[in-house]
Amino acid sequence: MADPEKAMLVENENAEETGEGDAPATVPAGGLNSEVAALMQRPEILAAVQDRLCGMVGQSSGYIESLPKVVKRRIKALKKLQFEITKIEADFYEEVHQLECKYATKYATHHEKRREVLTGGIEPTDSDCDWPSDTEDEEETKLADEMKKTKIAEDGEKPAEDGEKKEENAEEKKEEENPEMQNGIPFFWLTVFKNVEMLADMIQEHDDAIIKHLQDIQVKYQDKEPYGFTLEFHFEPNEFFTNNILTKEYTLRMQPDESDPFSFEGPEIIKCKGCTIDWKKGKNVTVKTVKKTQKHKGSGSRRTITKQVQNDSFFNFFNPPKESEGDEEADEDNEAILAADFEIGHFIRERIVPRAVLYFTGEALDDDDEYEDEGEEEEDDDEEYDEDRDGDYVPPAGKGGNPQECKQQ
Repeated sequence: MADPEKAMLVENENAEETGEGDAPATVPAGGLNSEVAALMQRPEILAAVQDRLCGMVGQSSGYIESLPKVVKRRIKALKKLQFEITKIEADFYEEVHQLECKYATKYATHHEKRREVLTGGIEPTDSDCDWPSDTEDEEETKLADEMKKTKIAEDGEKPAEDGEKKEENAEEKKEEENPEMQNGIPFFWLTVFKNVEMLADMIQEHDDAIIKHLQDIQVKYQDKEPYGFTLEFHFEPNEFFTNNILTKEYTLRMQPDESDPFSFEGPEIIKCKGCTIDWKKGKNVTVKTVKKTQKHKGSGSRRTITKQVQNDSFFNFFNPPKESEGDEEADEDNEAILAADFEIGHFIRERIVPRAVLYFTGEALDDDDEYEDEGEEEEDDDEEYDEDRDGDYVPPAGKGGNPQECKQQ
């Protein structure tokens, strides 16, 4: 067999004699391996290889296909076992849902008391407020002392002194000037929504005045098939709509999808249903009136018409798009809206309702942020970096380097 290195040298010599080629090519001293290494230093070659590798992401290596039939048969047995495991997992999640339904009644008592405090239905006792606070200061201590003195004076045990009376009168006058602060915790749910980014993005300026009337959010569980839950938004009487409660129903799939059973990772929201909002005249913030000029094709005359179009609003949450059914082609925009809707509904059920006060104060947000950057490497800005001493350094694209890396599977 001919020596390939010798053949290449002869070919290069012939090309040089005949003038073919841009320049004579020679084999590096290290042979073909050295030539390959030299080629890989050229940016255009690296870019071509990189593009090829990027195109291979997610492609099968061919290993499974190359296995003998007897091994493939065993793999099928493992897949059947995996399916049985998935069904057990689904049964587990069904029992978890039943437990959620059971404990919902225990949570309800505390949630009802929370609503009473928020709306001013009850005033917490001293024992109710016996909880350490990182923000506790002299003013809070002073307020507690004043409340005790006021109670003593009311009981007739000890009349309040003149200085104390003046102080109490000043406090009462301050409360009269700001009546919203006299009862409960004003704007509680609006503050919670504004603190959570995914909800804050939904709220428009014209929604604020309505959400201020929101008194409570409750979760009702469906303990029979079809499984699911309903979010109930309780409003006090207001000038915008006549509903006392706005609802959003979510249906859960607790079993694996027959068409793709191995994608099962637990209960999945598969559909949702809103409610009709009975808006008072001129108060519907989910629509807006626009004027449009039309031109007659024949005469060229013009006319102005008015029509109502959908307006951005948080309350569109109660009018989600319908899911595509059967062979109906899915609308990508609607699918994206529904995916976001499912995520929001799940978040309200799992996080907002159980931990509302912590989202009001922002403490729950701090807890969420603690894990945001986990796994990322920290850079030491004080340490100098010398790229000439880094053997793995590759110049960035546009400066003779390779394009952005892609991952292989």
